Amino acid sequence: MSEKGPVQREMEELLTAAFPDAKFILSNDSASHHGHSGDDGSGESHFSLAIEWPGFAGQNRVARQRAVNKALGDLPGQRVHALAIKATAPGE
Repeated sequence: MSEKGPVQREMEELLTAAFPDAKFILSNDSASHHGHSGDDGSGESHFSLAIEWPGFAGQNRVARQRAVNKALGDLPGQRVHALAIKATAPGE
């Protein structure tokens, strides 16, 4: 999928608002999950996120993932079936 869909754009807006100065790459992996569990046919069911943010310093992996999920609200588990998260602080 070359163009960003509405779900991906919404996720990027929420991440930008919640994590100022973060560097992130949000990849839509839905095409590789076509026909699998959770594929709703929208083309926006599976994503992976690599995010680097200074505010993650001193937080463990679980706290970082919770912060990302909180920022995304109802998207994970409602409109997004799967989100793989790699959250780091600068220099990690």
